[in-house]
Amino acid sequence: MVPIADTEPKWYILHTYSGYEAMVKESLFRLIENNNLSDQIVDVKIPTEQTIEEKANGKKKVVERKLLPCYVFIKMIYSNQLWYLVTNTRGVTGFVGPQGRPIPMKEDEIRKMRLEDYVVDADFRPGDRVTIDNGPLEGFIGTLKEVNDETQRAKVSITMFGREQDVEVEYIQMTKIAADAVEIPRDDDE
Repeated sequence: MVPIADTEPKWYILHTYSGYEAMVKESLFRLIENNNLSDQIVDVKIPTEQTIEEKANGKKKVVERKLLPCYVFIKMIYSNQLWYLVTNTRGVTGFVGPQGRPIPMKEDEIRKMRLEDYVVDADFRPGDRVTIDNGPLEGFIGTLKEVNDETQRAKVSITMFGREQDVEVEYIQMTKIAADAVEIPRDDDE
């Protein structure tokens, strides 16, 4: 059972009508601003990932997709008053949990959804070679073109489908290749 009021902000999951995720996120930010709730509702996110999509004309493009359609994640200090305000937001069908009462997410669930994954000591610079470790571009090697330590994202130039392509990658998804790492060509005669 959820206590009447917590003191620490925790991540909860909201269920929304299909296609209403962005509208719910906007409405929640307005709710926070209009009711001065920034100390109680800390963050609202819709987790996304980059995927490769093929268009009808045969061209391939990297697009951003929602990881879990119909769900919005909210970090808040739970109280009955906030439950009422959030569940009465247009597009929200309720919290995920028994009888619509929220259950805080576990630490491993938060990491898996990348709600708070931050690289603490990011030593990325434009020109660095990196490998992409997870996501749809896993296994690609590229060169950093731009880095943004605030958003923890970088623009990486990779070779995809025979051409150079710039993609945006989160710091947590890539690893810097050491400058002294040299690929040793394999001898196929052995």
